[in-house]
Amino acid sequence: METSVYTDDSIRAVDAKFEAQKIVFAPLSFQAVRALIELGILRAIADSGDAGLTRQEVARRTGLPVYGVGVLAEMALGLRVVRLHPDTSAEVSLEQERFVLGKIGWFLLEDDMTAVNFNFVNDICYKGAYDLAESVRTGKPAGLKVFGENWTTIYEALSSLPEKAKESWFDFDHFYSDIAFPEALPIVFADPPRRLFDIGGNTAKWAIRCCRFDPNVAVTIIDLPGQTAVAEKNAVAAGFADRIKVHPCNVLDRNAAFPCGADAVWMSQFLDCFSLRQINKILVKIAAALSPETDVYVLEPLWDRQRFEASAYSLQAASLYFTCMANGNSKMYRFAELRDAVEKAGFKLKTAHHGLGSNHYSLLRFRKNA
Repeated sequence: METSVYTDDSIRAVDAKFEAQKIVFAPLSFQAVRALIELGILRAIADSGDAGLTRQEVARRTGLPVYGVGVLAEMALGLRVVRLHPDTSAEVSLEQERFVLGKIGWFLLEDDMTAVNFNFVNDICYKGAYDLAESVRTGKPAGLKVFGENWTTIYEALSSLPEKAKESWFDFDHFYSDIAFPEALPIVFADPPRRLFDIGGNTAKWAIRCCRFDPNVAVTIIDLPGQTAVAEKNAVAAGFADRIKVHPCNVLDRNAAFPCGADAVWMSQFLDCFSLRQINKILVKIAAALSPETDVYVLEPLWDRQRFEASAYSLQAASLYFTCMANGNSKMYRFAELRDAVEKAGFKLKTAHHGLGSNHYSLLRFRKNA
């Protein structure tokens, strides 16, 4: 992605003012789209095809008041989520005005990535984002209290989240990295590891994929106790109880021992859950348990290695989730700052594969300095 995107400021003043209004009204716009989807308005318009629907027709199909349909449809026009039928003229009355699904509306209804992001923001981030400023001031996830006062990070709370929120969190977490797995597997197993440690293994998706890819590999998942309990059940259900083991621990706990004997270490979307200082602490602990021949793989979406500006924007926005909801101190990193943080812990970058999967993940391979 060209850095000129962030140096250019040639936008016209009138357009800049419009963009500012989009930001100002963004919370209302988001909730309007949520209502359009949940109330079935957008689906009804989509199902009407090129003919479109009047607000009265939408109201009849959804059982909603015409007034409510009208204000949401007009906001959808402003957002370019829907458009007016091409035959609509300035003289047409409100009763005759017909709404047709726009391209943006199609993505909101049909695109998997958009749905995953939307549900994640709605179910995890929306209410807690109100406390973003407090999170910045304190370095703590002030918004997390919407799920209770018992947690210092969202990772401790995962197993206790409401089911809808939990589903949205895991859908978001898995959607991106999982797409890169098919391209990452041949790289990791080019020199097949017999024993692989999966740090932050969550629900065992990567571990199971590894066992299916290579019949000789054994995987140890290292994660918090709540996550390893789920991972263990999933490993049993997948038929790999003999090859997937768990090691429950908090990697930031100074008293937690890191196991030895790995041929390779895997961390997928794990290091972005920690500050640069914490990354250094974790990697120093890992380095003490590894030999110089052990490969350490880091799979991350790096926002300055994205092909499209929209992808970088999404990652920049995701950093705010870490600020106000997850832990208060981590983010989605750039290539150089993540590489440097790992290397400062006593490692050296050996290879970097960028652009893996449709979401342009980066797979970085490190080895401990001899």
